[in-house]
Amino acid sequence: MTNVVAEGEALYGIQLPVQTLTRTLVDPWEDDAGPSELVAVAQAAEAAGLDFIGVCDHVAIPDDDYAAHMGTTWYDPVATLAWLGAMTEKIRLLSVVWVAAYRHPLVTASAFGTLSQLTGDRIILGVGAGHVEGEFAALGIEFSRRGAILDECLDAVRGAFAGRHVTHRGDLFDYAEVGIAPGPPSGELPIWIGGSGPAAWRRVGRRGDGYIPMGNPRDQYPEIIDTIHKSATEAGREGAAFDIGIMPPWGYIGDPPEDLPPAWLTGSADRIAESLRADRQVGANVFHLKFRSRTFDEYLDQLAAFGEEVRPLL
Repeated sequence: MTNVVAEGEALYGIQLPVQTLTRTLVDPWEDDAGPSELVAVAQAAEAAGLDFIGVCDHVAIPDDDYAAHMGTTWYDPVATLAWLGAMTEKIRLLSVVWVAAYRHPLVTASAFGTLSQLTGDRIILGVGAGHVEGEFAALGIEFSRRGAILDECLDAVRGAFAGRHVTHRGDLFDYAEVGIAPGPPSGELPIWIGGSGPAAWRRVGRRGDGYIPMGNPRDQYPEIIDTIHKSATEAGREGAAFDIGIMPPWGYIGDPPEDLPPAWLTGSADRIAESLRADRQVGANVFHLKFRSRTFDEYLDQLAAFGEEVRPLL
């Protein structure tokens, strides 16, 4: 197991705009944006001193009521992270989150091991169980077993780099004496696990290095962290350290204009920093930031303002 956050430190990053146009996340300018804006944001995030950028994962969005708000634009995480890794130098690259059940674990290990090698050990494998039943149906995967599939995928990916040739015997995947290279230069991928409820928190404790939040409120964090550590102890991982993510509300540094899309964490750099410090006090040490903007340039300005005005206060 491997952690990303050093003891006493914190990381700050973003899920990138443009790479998904799901209606609950997108600002109006993103509809007309594309690859050039995407790489410009990644480079601006790095220049602002952010620690990670994230790309989310869907394969094929069904035309049904559940997915009606999602849109069909979802950039492939492996392709996108590889491209952005070549366009940046230091910033970490996160899948947020990779739906592990959609691929054989050897495919996941090979893809992310290669990404880690190509980008100088900057990859964080963020994984989740998935939630779009119609997408599972389209891919021929049993939706009701997604948690069990994820658990075994995590074990298999963990074991894929344990030796030159490895063996896995499980309920869902079975293979013997196969080798995967290249792999992560450090020998192991950091794995963060996403989800909003106790099943995800327990999975972090049993199998993960960190937790990716899904908008959980600050006052829930004592329960989240307690559940993670209790689960870790039950799994024989007593004393393990975890990267604990939190997702602050949509933010805007400065006085929000009247035509700004909805944002709740707004105002001066001092006010923003005060709220983030309160998140640190409940045990979070990875911040998945979300900035509102009316234009592409305004979004870049928000990233720069965080780096110049807010980060020094943290």
